[in-house]
Amino acid sequence: VQSLTKTVTFEEFIAWYPNTGKRYELHDGVIVEMPKPTGTHSNVTGFLIEELILTIVQMGKRGNWTIPRESIVKSSNGKSGYEPDIIVLDQEALKLEPRWQKESIIENAQSVKLIVEVVSTNWRDDYFKKRADYEEMGIFEYWIVDYAALGGRNFLGSPKQPMVSVYQLVEEEYQMTQFRGNDVIVSPTFSGLNLTAEQIFQVGQ
Repeated sequence: VQSLTKTVTFEEFIAWYPNTGKRYELHDGVIVEMPKPTGTHSNVTGFLIEELILTIVQMGKRGNWTIPRESIVKSSNGKSGYEPDIIVLDQEALKLEPRWQKESIIENAQSVKLIVEVVSTNWRDDYFKKRADYEEMGIFEYWIVDYAALGGRNFLGSPKQPMVSVYQLVEEEYQMTQFRGNDVIVSPTFSGLNLTAEQIFQVGQ
């Protein structure tokens, strides 16, 4: 992961963002070039998108909840901007997002039904920085999908094993539930989801 050492504002970051096909995020005022996803990472992300779309349709939310190709989530303090691997948005709430139509920027937690980060080598960002900022914003549900067991032992156990961590906002703080093996993932938002952790991990092998 490469970063540019000069600190910039969120507005400067958006104005600077080049149309080169590369992905960048703003971490506490520092522009960070995100690593190009591996094929395995892309497979896991694509599989989860398929499963979520199927569940959205089954729940009768087609046309109401959508998964955009890309978006930038602005942190509450305005110092960071993240581009999640997967974000599920509420179309009705998007009408109140002043910068969505022209810039794909999300500022309000009410617009977000779910954020999913599929872990890669920069796992600390998912487990620490992004988790803290999403919690502060009030994002109701956040998943960390660690199919390759890259995270720390305090999250994955010892020996480390693949894990799906589901964070749910309860009284303004995240409560975490973890799923591994044949555990069926329990999502507070996607009640119709019928998916085990192992089904995800199999795609990532």
